Amino acid sequence: MLKKLQKNYSIIKIIFFIFLIFNIENQSIAENIRNDKQLNKLFTQLKNINDLSSAQIIEGKIWAIWEKHPTQDTLTKSLSVGTEFMNAGQFVMAYNLFSNIIKKDPSWAESWNKRATLLYIMNRYQSSLADIKETLALEPRHFGALSGQALNYIELEEYEKAIGSLKDAQKIYPVIDAAKKMIPQLKEIINNQAI
Repeated sequence: MLKKLQKNYSIIKIIFFIFLIFNIENQSIAENIRNDKQLNKLFTQLKNINDLSSAQIIEGKIWAIWEKHPTQDTLTKSLSVGTEFMNAGQFVMAYNLFSNIIKKDPSWAESWNKRATLLYIMNRYQSSLADIKETLALEPRHFGALSGQALNYIELEEYEKAIGSLKDAQKIYPVIDAAKKMIPQLKEIINNQAI
């Protein structure tokens, strides 16, 4: 009788475990769908706004979604702590934390973007560009990554590529401030080099 109860208990545990995993996956899928719908709506608004201050409000909402992991609050907190380390100049700690997040969920675009930002600050431009490539593969509308890509290209004196990245950012976010200011300056640098 005891063996039969233990066997039944084990079967119940397995069924519960399978149900739990299935439920978590369904919640994750539902959260991703909800985020995608929100982002699609926000990007449509961003593309149609001519006023910078209104666009920046929408930009903030987009960043809030990007910086929140869809299912794991611990990864969201880790990203925030890594950003604090980066802002405090504790680059090794930030790098290790961002890399650990990427290992745990390589499909989260913002973890790649944060590490790309850090690598840019550390003057590791090619590595930053590699992480930006990963970011854009996961979220092609990432205007932050495109702006970061432009900054890396500027450091590498690849000004035409920088302009291309900024123009790509403008297709997504037409009134993005960085592109408006930087494209004319970069064109001037290119013209001066041609003289």
